[in-house]
Amino acid sequence: MPQTILDVQHLSKRYRDFWAVHDVSFRLQERETVGLLGPNGAGKTTTIQMLLGLLEPSEGQITVLGKSLAAHRSTVLGQMNFAATYASLPGNLSIQENLRFFAGLYSVPDRKARIDELLERFRLTAFRRKRTGTLSSGEQTRLSLAKAFLNKPQLLLLDEPTASLDPDTAAQMRQEILSQAEQFRTAILWTSHNMFEMEKMCQRIIFLSHGQILAEGSPEELVRKFKQPNLEETFIALARQKEL
Repeated sequence: MPQTILDVQHLSKRYRDFWAVHDVSFRLQERETVGLLGPNGAGKTTTIQMLLGLLEPSEGQITVLGKSLAAHRSTVLGQMNFAATYASLPGNLSIQENLRFFAGLYSVPDRKARIDELLERFRLTAFRRKRTGTLSSGEQTRLSLAKAFLNKPQLLLLDEPTASLDPDTAAQMRQEILSQAEQFRTAILWTSHNMFEMEKMCQRIIFLSHGQILAEGSPEELVRKFKQPNLEETFIALARQKEL
């Protein structure tokens, strides 16, 4: 039976009279990639920030590998990682220095070998001594993904991870993400507005709107349930349905 990696129960975040996230519950199993979809302002980023321990929930519980994030913060965060196009790494450090720093932060064993492997996998070997602040947006994205796999995370949070990549590089990076996740039995929570990517990568989709789960199922199930030709049209229909 697959192991439950992430268990989110009745998660909520309230700002005075406004619920940014309200009573959200879901689970991720090992080797499962789940898409978190929704229009801007739906609560996706707030949810991710709570999962990363950056925001304290108003209500609810987050459990990773059977341990409460609130009670075992350091242990839980050590089994997770994160990548997003907007989360830049220190620009004054080289690619190699950034990876060494985060490898130390995560107590990665045999750091040199792991860094060398990830530099190769994410096509960064030729730039290893280049300062991060001088990298192109695509190179920075690949570095962010390499950093995200340093500690062989059991839970990986990806927020628009390929948004700055050209289609060919994005396809290669998606394959590398899948390869690493399969090897280390990683569960992935993936947010994107790229519906092709969501259909290709995710076994299940959670659709958020106004801080609540509006629909959940495989891409095929959602398209069939809401009688739309594809996932993009399903997204549009769900977003408009909640507005009415």
